[in-house]
Amino acid sequence: MAQANLETLLIEGGGPSYGITGGDLDARRPAWLNGTRLTRVDVPGLYSSIFADGGGLTCGSLTNAYGGCTIGGSSAINAGLFFEPPASDFDLYFPQGWKSTDMVSAIAKLYAMQSSTNITSGDGKRYLQSGYDAARNWLVTGLGFEETDINRYKNNKTQVFGHPIYDYLNGQRGGPVTNYLQKAHKRHNFHLQSGVRVVQVQRQLGQATGVVVSINGVEKTIGISECGRVILSAGAIQTPSLLMFSGIGDPTVLAQLQAAGKLGNLSSSDWINNTAVGANLFDNPNTFIELQSSAVQSYVYSYADPPITDEDLYLHHPRSGPYTFASQTSVFWDTTTRADGSIVAFQGTIDSSGYDQYTNNNTITLNIYGTSGLRSRGAVVLDNNFIPGPSSDVYYSNPEDSADIAAFIYKIFAGLPSAGLTPLNIPQNATVDEINTYITTYSPYARGEVNHWSSSCGIGSCVDVNTTVIGTSNLHVVDASIVAPLTVNPQFGIMAAAERAAELILGMS
Repeated sequence: MAQANLETLLIEGGGPSYGITGGDLDARRPAWLNGTRLTRVDVPGLYSSIFADGGGLTCGSLTNAYGGCTIGGSSAINAGLFFEPPASDFDLYFPQGWKSTDMVSAIAKLYAMQSSTNITSGDGKRYLQSGYDAARNWLVTGLGFEETDINRYKNNKTQVFGHPIYDYLNGQRGGPVTNYLQKAHKRHNFHLQSGVRVVQVQRQLGQATGVVVSINGVEKTIGISECGRVILSAGAIQTPSLLMFSGIGDPTVLAQLQAAGKLGNLSSSDWINNTAVGANLFDNPNTFIELQSSAVQSYVYSYADPPITDEDLYLHHPRSGPYTFASQTSVFWDTTTRADGSIVAFQGTIDSSGYDQYTNNNTITLNIYGTSGLRSRGAVVLDNNFIPGPSSDVYYSNPEDSADIAAFIYKIFAGLPSAGLTPLNIPQNATVDEINTYITTYSPYARGEVNHWSSSCGIGSCVDVNTTVIGTSNLHVVDASIVAPLTVNPQFGIMAAAERAAELILGMS
């Protein structure tokens, strides 16, 4: 985002994606949505179809990682799980100015803007609950977890279980495009330019003077006024890359970019050497565990041909039925304390169907991943073509992480038999060491990318407390890059961080 003379320009690499933005909608929706202004991103139940084929909404060859490259970025293609982080996340992992007491106003503003609910269907019913009931019997009745309202009791993340909370409204996807962008559109001094890819930030030493962009393969420069600011919000993979291409980063990487002619007119004397750019990249290591029970009824969402009753519920009733949510039927958390007193958190979600080799009508998928407190980190690296992506050590580079996650899986497996649930891809009687080996060995079920990329431009090392890139005066980063690993899915935390960043940046003015 570049600001000049009170004018605000939002530059987006993607094109229109939501029904409310216009454009050629038929290219972005199945035939059963014809006659509506809905696209595949508006309907929550079509979320998984984007993972299947991308739908022209992902970054493709621009990155070596999965992410959204459309208006709204990854918030336009993810499940929309909307969990408020516990206060401890901010108090333990964020610097002064970003503690839980500092975040109160930002979080209140977010709640005022963004609707959320754990009952997504307009008729007030919960659908596809056989998996929820089985998980409740397993975790609550069998293992003593507490069934709770997740966001109401946000600070309790030890042995808690409940219904997922989504950032939806009236059975349709929410997120920044549906609220913040629509409010911005009403301002006379706001302009959105889509289909524009930012190449680098133009600067004179530490002063950003504009951005170089590519439009249909043609580069041009968009300048800003002397009092203007540039805010990068390309995500935890692409934002560090943009900084590198702007001559800000590890000098070894900058030398390679310069040798390849990628830094424009910048000489080495213009570089801002900062090895924190792209460092400490985090993603949740995840494991799919396929669970089977005669009490469970699997449900597979269809992009092109949903069951006629469910299509009718969604289109001709008050946005009701299974297609009003993105397939996660339950969520739970637990924690463990390490010998040094640090706390590690784990999250589990239950999906409505099986996966890969295990797709019979009585199978559901448990997704287990480690969250806050994990110590494994990687980095944003450029390949031989200078395309950014994660390094190979993002997951389990610290063996304590896999040991803790394996111990957690072993703990919860103890309650499966009494609940009538059978794990299919990991033996019920597997030892902790066997589970550890399984989750750290690549397969369709293990070492997968959750794509919750974060932490690659940390506050205090890459940017200062006001989100200003260190070494510059008017260049900011406001996205998942500055957010530390959270106990919960990151969307709420990233949006809250953006609200806090807005307060700080406006305070600088």
